[in-house]
Amino acid sequence: MIPITINGDVYEALPGQRLLLFLMEKGIRVPHLCFHRALTPAASCKLCVVEIKEKGQAHQTRLACALKIREGLAVTTESAMIHQLRSAAITDLLKLAPHSEAIHRIGREFGLHTGAPPDGCIRCRLCIRVCSEIIGARALTMEKKNGRNFVVPSEKGSCIGCLTCTNLCPTQAIYFVDEGDVRTIMIRDTVVGRHKLEKCPICGRMFATTRFLDHVRRREDGHPEEKAALQYCPTCSKGYYRKNLAHTAPKLATIYGNKAVQG
Repeated sequence: MIPITINGDVYEALPGQRLLLFLMEKGIRVPHLCFHRALTPAASCKLCVVEIKEKGQAHQTRLACALKIREGLAVTTESAMIHQLRSAAITDLLKLAPHSEAIHRIGREFGLHTGAPPDGCIRCRLCIRVCSEIIGARALTMEKKNGRNFVVPSEKGSCIGCLTCTNLCPTQAIYFVDEGDVRTIMIRDTVVGRHKLEKCPICGRMFATTRFLDHVRRREDGHPEEKAALQYCPTCSKGYYRKNLAHTAPKLATIYGNKAVQG
């Protein structure tokens, strides 16, 4: 074992060991993406840059993944120069993979500018338009934050949990989670709506939110057959219609002859 200095503290280290591995073992944070202990370092991502000083030599920067420990090594893992080089490296990586969450996560952890984090939304406004023009709930709107548009809930409580926005979203940026009898609709980490689910009285499956069913009942006012079927899930409601159509078919046949709709 030989002594080395890291950020002013002295450690006993094994000569010839990769510096990055030693830093990881000691819990000293250094960003990296392309390193794996089973492979020869490629030094591709350039994120694990550190400053080193050896006796009789000037300070220099090296990549910790490729540098092997040797006696008299003094290492600095945070400095203005290191931050500048990391920033340049992460900028180059973002050109290759601008939506990589791993790169943005390193940026957040080490204070490196990566721009707005990816959220999957392409700002097509399909969700906003269908919620306003077809559903009528107007639960979503576009809001500008730091010079960039974001889809956000328009006002608390206007979402009815119909899932039309999640079905239309071309990138699945809006999604839902059903847990027990509660449905939650999300965009990014923002809750659009959280609703109680109704249970189908025939099969027992949770299938629609209470607010959505109430919304449809109001829209279908004057259509008793439609309103009666709303208490069933889509699968069981088909059986409901078949049963009722079969019941009315003989009467229709009496009036219209053999052209009556068959059950």
